[in-house]
Amino acid sequence: MNPTWIRLTLVTLLCPALFAADDLFVKANAMLQEALESRNPDTRKQTVAALSLAASRDPYLSRLIAMLQDKDAEVRLATVSSLSEVKNKAATAALRKALEDEVPEVSFAAAKALWASRDPLGKRALMAVLQGESKANSSFLSKQKREALRMMHTPRTALLFAAKQGAGLAPIPGLGGGISSMQAILADPELSGRAASALLLGQQRDAATLQALKDALFEKDSSLRAAAVHSLALTNDPAVKKNIAPLLEDDKEAVRLRAAAAYVRLSPAPARRTSK
Repeated sequence: MNPTWIRLTLVTLLCPALFAADDLFVKANAMLQEALESRNPDTRKQTVAALSLAASRDPYLSRLIAMLQDKDAEVRLATVSSLSEVKNKAATAALRKALEDEVPEVSFAAAKALWASRDPLGKRALMAVLQGESKANSSFLSKQKREALRMMHTPRTALLFAAKQGAGLAPIPGLGGGISSMQAILADPELSGRAASALLLGQQRDAATLQALKDALFEKDSSLRAAAVHSLALTNDPAVKKNIAPLLEDDKEAVRLRAAAAYVRLSPAPARRTSK
């Protein structure tokens, strides 16, 4: 009798639970695959969200990446969210490709995910949105895509989390992190994609970002002006006071008050008067 056949027979008799477990694995795998192919977009959306629990291993990572081609934008958006939790080259390459998605919400989500993982393409995409029409030579995103992103409203909770995590936001002793100010900006129903980008790029110190934020102080979009003041205040650089000063006369209260708070934050504390 074949020794291999004898061993397999013994394993079958002595370890029925092992084969039962394998059967459940096959069942679970088939269930996920069937759900990914469902005609119901909500089912596909729920499936790609669930796959974030197993996205770091194949074949599930490959299946997730394939779902970036789904015809439903919400499914693609959920796919980007799941891929953002995977820190490997395949997931990063897929998110970079998602920057080209025709739906602004999807490409913006990909930009936020890449930026949070410190991928330079994520920052370039956010800068293209922030600069909007003020940088006509920006070729990273098309003019049409930048305009769509400029007017896009973003999920407040997700954006706040991304801004805090991606920027490494931490309160400065004696100054604070401005979380309440950020939450108030996010509560603005007129929040634009450009304003969201200004918040996400807060605490960046490179010259290009700082100049883009300074330029944004004089845009028509009041939510963008407020966001730009907020982010410039977080640089803790007194040199930007001269840029913020004109907004003390802004026609929008939310902008004026932020400019006042930023100016105070960036100024040295006045010396206390000593009594005789």
